[in-house]
Amino acid sequence: MFKARLIDVQTSVQAALDAAVARQPEGPLRAPMHYALQGGKRLRAFLVLESAALFDLPQSQAMPAAAAVEALHAFSLVHDDMPCMDDDDLRRGQPTVHVKWDEATAVLAGDALQTLAFELCCDPILGAPDRRIALVEALAKASGAAGMCHGQALDIAAETAKTPLTLDQIIALQAGKTGALISFSARAGAILAGADQTALRIYSDAVGLAFQIADDILDVTGDEAATGKRVGKDASAGKATFVSLLGLEGAQTRAAELIETASDALSAYGERAENLRDAARFVISRKT
Repeated sequence: MFKARLIDVQTSVQAALDAAVARQPEGPLRAPMHYALQGGKRLRAFLVLESAALFDLPQSQAMPAAAAVEALHAFSLVHDDMPCMDDDDLRRGQPTVHVKWDEATAVLAGDALQTLAFELCCDPILGAPDRRIALVEALAKASGAAGMCHGQALDIAAETAKTPLTLDQIIALQAGKTGALISFSARAGAILAGADQTALRIYSDAVGLAFQIADDILDVTGDEAATGKRVGKDASAGKATFVSLLGLEGAQTRAAELIETASDALSAYGERAENLRDAARFVISRKT
């Protein structure tokens, strides 16, 4: 059920993203934008659509929000891969945007994807103006100086720090870098419905942290062909990670505990939230 649903989301969200890029004027940015939006797990979009379903919001209504978070995520990857940041040449099994084109194109394509995300959040199909404003505000906070960008800045600073980060510092870093956008995604349905976000916030905070722990585990145990990106970079750079601080088994145990916390947080939704529970389990069982 979960795998079939995830594939359905991947297909439908890709179609929405392709259509959004096709609406942009012809020029040097459309091709790299389209390229950067190909592939990926679409977990964030899945969380948007499934959280919307909890409140009886149809997929067609929530789709612009799902596409928006994937556009925002793609922007972050394009910029994160650049030489001034993580300096990666491989993403989703393909050359990174700055490698396939050039650094200036990557900067501008990333900028365009970021603004596209907020354009999508303004689609009238999402609901009343106040709900759309709330969605834009939540995405801005999740991706800006209080969220993802903050986490990225902390990550860059950690690379040249004299002492490795502590466990608490890594948790705080990842709450911004990875967790903030996942939290937005899982709360998007409640935002659009004007409903209480408490349970979904607990769920998404746990899932976001588990996701990053799983990434750290994959950096040690993963296969480059499967992950579609370079592995072993954290260890070679001497970065403190959940694995380096907790050990491989300890990191796996912590991730499993977080998924249990996430699942428990959804108890009030009963069987309606089973896809979200499956998504949480997928986070720590994935190979990519």
